[in-house]
Amino acid sequence: MSPTVTPGPRYVLRLFVAGMTPRSRRAIENLRRICDGSLSGRVDLETIDIYQQPHLAEVHQVVAAPTLLRLEPLPVRRLIGDLSDEARVLRGLEIQPVSDPGRDER
Repeated sequence: MSPTVTPGPRYVLRLFVAGMTPRSRRAIENLRRICDGSLSGRVDLETIDIYQQPHLAEVHQVVAAPTLLRLEPLPVRRLIGDLSDEARVLRGLEIQPVSDPGRDER
């Protein structure tokens, strides 16, 4: 079976974390859950530890961690926090989730 490509825009996300603190781990887990569900097949995700690559935090003007950036499509959007509220994450980054074909529109 070949993987199917989900229609819709592709998103480039970059998650900045500060080491492997409990808050950073929660943000990573929450974002992976969102990417595997609502954004399945439509996302390129990179996780950056600001302790290991501080120059990237400076380039992207990241002043708190965890911070999630939506780099593409433009304009850039950013969200700070542990990303536990999926609806808030999608709304804050202006990302449209994949619609459920089994759900009827009212």
